Amino acid sequence: MKKLFFTLAAFTMLQASAQQNLNPEQLLKLGRVSALGISKDSKSLIFNVSIPNIEENKLDTKTYEIPLTGGTATEVTDKDALLANNRISPDGKYILSNEAIKLKKVLGKDIFPDLDKTSGQVYTSLNYRHWDKWFDGNFSHVFFAPYENGKAGEKKDIMPDEPYFCPQQPFGGDEDFIWSPDSKKIIYVTKKEFGTAYAQSTNTDIFEYDIANGTTKNLTEGNKGYDVAPAFNKEGKMAWLQMKTPGYESDKNDLVLMTKGSTVNLTGFNDQINVSSFIWGNDGRTLFFVAPIDGTMQVFSVHDIGLTKMLPQIHQLSKGNFDISAIVAQVDDDLIVSKEDFSQAAEIYKLNIKTGKLTQLTHVNDDAYKNIAPVKSERRWIRTSDNKKMMEWIVYPPNFDAHKKYPTLLYCQGGPQSPTTQFYSFRWNFQLMASQGYIIVIPARRGMPGFGTAWNAAVSKHWGGQVIQDYLDAIDNFSKEAYVDTARRGCIGASFGGYSVFELAGKHEGRFKTFIAHDGVFDFMSMTGTTDELWFEKWEKGGYYWEKNNKVAQASYAASPINFVDKWDTPIMIVQGGIDYRVPIEQGQGAFQAAQLRGIKSKFLYFPDENHWVLKPQNALLWQREFFGWLKETL
Repeated sequence: MKKLFFTLAAFTMLQASAQQNLNPEQLLKLGRVSALGISKDSKSLIFNVSIPNIEENKLDTKTYEIPLTGGTATEVTDKDALLANNRISPDGKYILSNEAIKLKKVLGKDIFPDLDKTSGQVYTSLNYRHWDKWFDGNFSHVFFAPYENGKAGEKKDIMPDEPYFCPQQPFGGDEDFIWSPDSKKIIYVTKKEFGTAYAQSTNTDIFEYDIANGTTKNLTEGNKGYDVAPAFNKEGKMAWLQMKTPGYESDKNDLVLMTKGSTVNLTGFNDQINVSSFIWGNDGRTLFFVAPIDGTMQVFSVHDIGLTKMLPQIHQLSKGNFDISAIVAQVDDDLIVSKEDFSQAAEIYKLNIKTGKLTQLTHVNDDAYKNIAPVKSERRWIRTSDNKKMMEWIVYPPNFDAHKKYPTLLYCQGGPQSPTTQFYSFRWNFQLMASQGYIIVIPARRGMPGFGTAWNAAVSKHWGGQVIQDYLDAIDNFSKEAYVDTARRGCIGASFGGYSVFELAGKHEGRFKTFIAHDGVFDFMSMTGTTDELWFEKWEKGGYYWEKNNKVAQASYAASPINFVDKWDTPIMIVQGGIDYRVPIEQGQGAFQAAQLRGIKSKFLYFPDENHWVLKPQNALLWQREFFGWLKETL
């Protein structure tokens, strides 16, 4: 027995020594797995694998098929032949499409045809640019056409002359316009506002277009917040996701359905549930959905209760330190889901709805991970300075040794109301950071969904308040551990996380030795004057800076990081995308120039062709090299 134990132990040590710590080049060689759907015969999964092509600076994507019973994936060249086309009506008589329609003249050459080479653009209202594109007068509209023998007939615009977008901008897709099960109606999502009103409103609605008489009906007129993601069961009952509060883009997201003309909220009674996505079950009564809980994303089920007064019963089907990021479909007693965690990129699994057992289907990155050293993460709960219970994730380097001291990074999440869960990012990758020898502290500070509506809402109108103290509480608490090198602590983050970095740079009182902020908000007044979605600014700040009698707004603007630059004294790297219209370039420029004029060691990493994210492979690799280069140089 002793000899066998020694042999196994020796093998384990040899295996561990053969594994290498993850580096940026390895990260960008991993396959990015995304499910497309279940085959028409319900026997296989069709999925894409995308891998960055560094030399050509693009993503190379291939499509594969794998049996739902497991086995070897095979490449397919004609995915359309395997997947049902949800653009075709259930009765096969019509087909949906969308295309851009020019309805407004804003380009100089459209206004004055004789000036066909002018680059000028003329605007008389807001929403003149959004996310990463300037408005050019075009609107995306939904069309349907007769469909016979694989060919479409003459198309008809169901939104003629309406200056509205469907799919929604900038991230809407096919889910924004669908068929009713009887093929008689087209259901679509849009915000029927234009210009300045569009930039100030979150009131998207679900509309029903009747093919026979060409009329349109607003199905969600009574709700003034978001109504999105409509989906039918086979009997024609529609469910969708709904937020109630106008102007609040991070309100509690509930799963609702329409029964005999009345709306029934299936999750509103549970303060902890904030639905991310859902599908109908095969029985037509069960709905499966994804929601955050305790720093993870998990699968839940709830039954349609009709118009009875009984409360719905919500059941959690998956449990563990991982994220279920999406539900693809139900096949028999299994849900086909996408699963990931801090150490594993997304793969497709089967989740048994009776037992909760997960069975891996795709194995795209298995061989790669055999050669990559894993990292350990743990969930901790601490008390904040105002005696609230706060969760945080800690990620440790490979082969962590508690008798050594490690440099430690405080990660600041964006949103501000995006959950800190076991997500796997190809930029903010915690396994990659830990593999370079850093401990990562990831607080679920105020504003995180999954801990109740009060905790989720507490960041709004209080950006410079307790949420910033939450970060300090997190790093102070963890710094009590003997293995934390308190002389080598850094602070990093993007978007609201980038704002948090700027804010902490003026309030950290010597805790941090270096900072990295990506697309962070630096100057609240400039942000209001240049950003695209004004509903966000009004809600989050409680008003606008010129409202001198609005105490909430004035307190918010007083918390702008620009007001604390005189306290900056620590090296800082600033990253900025040139076509980021959510957090425009002026924010990064202002912060960098302030640091330079203050004589602070600083670096400006600028991507003229990137938006709020970094999408091009060579830019992604440059981002990683500069990120870790800065940490090595300053920490």
